[in-house]
Amino acid sequence: MQIVEVKAGDTLWALSRRCQTTVEALAFDNQIADPARLTPGQTLIVPGGSGCARRSAEVNAYAYPNIAPAVLEEVLPYLTALCPFSWRFTAGGELIPLADESLIVSAYAADAAPMLTLTNIGEGGGFSSELGHALLTDKAVQDNVLEGVVAAVRERDLYGLNLNFEYLQPFDRDAYSAFVARCAERLHPLGCPVSTAIAPKESAAQEGFLYAAHDYEAHGKYADRVILMTYEWGYTFGAPQAISPVDRIRRVLDYAVTVIPRRKLLLGLSNYAYDWTLPWKQGTAARILSDAAAVELAVSRGAVIRFDETAAAPWFSYTDAEGKAHVVWFEDARSVLARLRLVEDYGLAGVSIWTANQRNRPLFKLLESLYSVEKLF
Repeated sequence: MQIVEVKAGDTLWALSRRCQTTVEALAFDNQIADPARLTPGQTLIVPGGSGCARRSAEVNAYAYPNIAPAVLEEVLPYLTALCPFSWRFTAGGELIPLADESLIVSAYAADAAPMLTLTNIGEGGGFSSELGHALLTDKAVQDNVLEGVVAAVRERDLYGLNLNFEYLQPFDRDAYSAFVARCAERLHPLGCPVSTAIAPKESAAQEGFLYAAHDYEAHGKYADRVILMTYEWGYTFGAPQAISPVDRIRRVLDYAVTVIPRRKLLLGLSNYAYDWTLPWKQGTAARILSDAAAVELAVSRGAVIRFDETAAAPWFSYTDAEGKAHVVWFEDARSVLARLRLVEDYGLAGVSIWTANQRNRPLFKLLESLYSVEKLF
C-alpha cells in the first residue's frame, strides 16, 4: 500500500497514470466526491507494492444502530467484534435494551462477534456519574443488572459484554474495579468475555473527572480486553487541536503497558473530524463531520491541508461564506498509518474504532495492508 500526497497542479488522472491504476479505482478507494478536484496536502492510498507477512490483530468497532446498512456491510469483514452502542440501565437496575437485533444478525453473518455494550448513560443522553454510583454501591442493583445482562446475552446470542462507563466519581474507583471483576465472574462460566473501555491516562496518579475512576491495573487484571480511548484531546467543547495526537497516545501506551498485559490492549482509533469556528471561545461547540467530508470541505474551499509532524495529524483552515474563520482537524492516511503502527510497536492485541458509522475506506484498507484481522468463528 502506498500513500501519495497531492501537490499543486496534480490531477487524479495524472496520479492514476503515475501509480499504474485508474481514476475510478483511486476515487473509490479514497472516497473522492469529485474526481476533477483535488487540493494540495490531500493524501491518497494506492493499493499495491510487495507483499509481506502480516501479524494478526483484533479489530473492534462501536456502531450506533442507525448505521447505514451499506456501510455496515462494508466494514464487518474487517472486524473481530462489533459493539452496538448502547444498552443502559435505570437506578433500580432494570436494563434498557438497545434495538441491536439487526446488527447482531449482520455481525454473525460476517463472522464478527456482537457484544452487549453497557453504559452509564442517563435519561438525558449523557454519561451520568449519579447513575454509575447507584449501580456501583448497591449490590441489589448490581444483581438486577447482571441478571438482565445474562438474560440478554442468552436471548440475543451475544458473544460477550463490553463496559463503557465514563465520568464516574473518583471515589467510585474501587467499586468500579470490583464491578468489572464481578462481571467477569458472572460471564466467564457462560463462555463470554468481558471488555472495558477506559480513559487515556498517562500515569496512575492522573486526576480529573474523566480519569480518576479508571484503575488501569485492576482493569488489566479482571477484563479480557481493555480498550484505550485514545482520542478526544481535541473534542466538541474544547480548544482546537488534534483529536488523536500520536505523541500523547504514546505517553498513554508507555504507562498502560506497565500495568496491563499488552495482549489485552486495544488501541482506540477516532473516525471523525471537528470543525471549530475562530476565534474559539470556551463553551462553543465544534461541528463534527466525517474525515471524507473534511477533505471535501478543504477541496471546496481551496484550502491547503497541512500536517502536524508532532501530533501526526492533518489540519486546514478556511473562511466561510459569512467571513468567519475556521480550523479543521481530522485524520488522513498518514495519521491512520502512524496510529496503526503503534499496534506493532507496543505489541498490542489490536485496535478499537469509534465509530464505524462514518464510511472510511482508507482506514480499513491500510489496516488490511498491515494486519490480518482475527476472526473468532
